[in-house]
Amino acid sequence: MSRRRPARRRWSRRQQQADARAVLFVVAGVAAVGLVVTLVRWLAAHWWVGLIVAVLAAAAGGAGLRRRQQCAREERLRAGALRYAISHLDSLDPTQFEHAIRDLMYRDGCADARQVGGRGDNGADVKATDPFGRLWVIQCKHRRQGDRGSAVGTPDLHVVAGTARQLHGADVAVMVTNGRFSSRCPPLARTQRIHLVDRRVLGEWAAGGRPLWEVLRALPPPRRPSSLR
Repeated sequence: MSRRRPARRRWSRRQQQADARAVLFVVAGVAAVGLVVTLVRWLAAHWWVGLIVAVLAAAAGGAGLRRRQQCAREERLRAGALRYAISHLDSLDPTQFEHAIRDLMYRDGCADARQVGGRGDNGADVKATDPFGRLWVIQCKHRRQGDRGSAVGTPDLHVVAGTARQLHGADVAVMVTNGRFSSRCPPLARTQRIHLVDRRVLGEWAAGGRPLWEVLRALPPPRRPSSLR
């Protein structure tokens, strides 16, 4: 009997602690309900306070929305003023070059322009939808030495020809380089409906204000009307 008494005392202490916790929970719950009821009654008697809070919240939300809209407008203005000298494009690394092409497409009005190049990109470094609803898929080939570097050859065009429309659903497939294309590229590009942007065309596009679809020729018709003029 003397060995069992400690066990009963431990069980009794645990039970007492559990009961105490239950009482605390009940008291806290009653206090919370009472606080809510008191607050509701107070707000009902002072309804104008709730109205003021609602007005202030609406004003704060409206100010935040206007600020975001202003930031978006400022970003569009900065993008509209974007210009790149061909020497600057030469100084970039391949990934930075892709980002520059993305930014130029954004400047031209492609709000969803994005850089997607990388390992396993399947021939797409930049994707963008122009204001006319056409999806552009662009493969970038950067040459550190510009047109003195190695020429972009037909194997690169074969990759674009096999993936731009079939995998990415492109309306316009483009290969762009700050260098040059081999002599075999233009005939292949015409048969595969791939637009080539070499160093000369890139320099005209990047340093000027005209969008790429005004620099290139023989583009597919617009998918939808545009407000751009």
